[in-house]
Amino acid sequence: MHGRGTGAHHENMRVRGGGRLAGLSPRRRMFVAGSCLVVAAVAAAGGLKAAGVFNGPAVRPSSSRPGVVVLVPGYGGSVTGLNVLAARIRKTGMTADVVRLPGNGTGDLAAQAVVLNGYVSRALRSGAGQVDVVGFSAGGVVTRLWDVQDDGAQKVRRIITLGSPLNGTRIAAAGNAADPSACPLACQELVPGSTLLTRLRSTPLSGRPGWLSLWTTDDQVVRPPDSARLPGAVNVPLQTVCPGVVIQHGQLPSDPLVIGIVLRALGSGPLTAPGATDCAALEALGGGAATGPG
Repeated sequence: MHGRGTGAHHENMRVRGGGRLAGLSPRRRMFVAGSCLVVAAVAAAGGLKAAGVFNGPAVRPSSSRPGVVVLVPGYGGSVTGLNVLAARIRKTGMTADVVRLPGNGTGDLAAQAVVLNGYVSRALRSGAGQVDVVGFSAGGVVTRLWDVQDDGAQKVRRIITLGSPLNGTRIAAAGNAADPSACPLACQELVPGSTLLTRLRSTPLSGRPGWLSLWTTDDQVVRPPDSARLPGAVNVPLQTVCPGVVIQHGQLPSDPLVIGIVLRALGSGPLTAPGATDCAALEALGGGAATGPG
């Protein structure tokens, strides 16, 4: 077995509050109302305009322009690990934008999905050759919610999630049971069986975009770790690629193996699950031995 060192990611449980979702499409309003997720506390129309949601239509993507990768942080809003991944993506010639989530990612996940939609819309208007989304931890749940609410499948080429509690995590359930006042809205929405997660599970994944879900069996934050499994996606436990590898939850965005898999998935080839024979090459790619996404 070979370890990776100490992870820097820590998911703080601080109450930040949610946001009001203004200017939503009928489909999003129906979904959010049905999930009982909207809190009418913040007048968000000005923020949505600044994020680019209300701007003109997107221009047609250009194959001659480099792609844009939008990266979504998890609960607590830490971007330390994602910044490492973003830097490696930029070395390939692509643009990498790390989303700034309201309330450090502890508020309403639906409000966070609106912010993500603004980043994707802006990338599309830039005429990027392709747009992809990478969601880490709860950022993957935000991405899935955005996919359902905002027809994300029609906007981007691929989605990659890293250790995302798409079916909830027992830690959120324990925190909510012990002291609901210390479990902010996003924490409550990540409790297994929550209204939000139940709605997402009842919505089948469309054929587009291609979806890759990665997780580590060593995860002590997302319990059980295979809560990251999404029917219809390419589901990959990292230990099936590099048997014996030890990767903690917070290390996922900066680990060489994960970076290598992400870079390859962002390439032009088909989206397939890597195997044990790919371990060394992917770790080398993620460690900087090669520069292109493949």
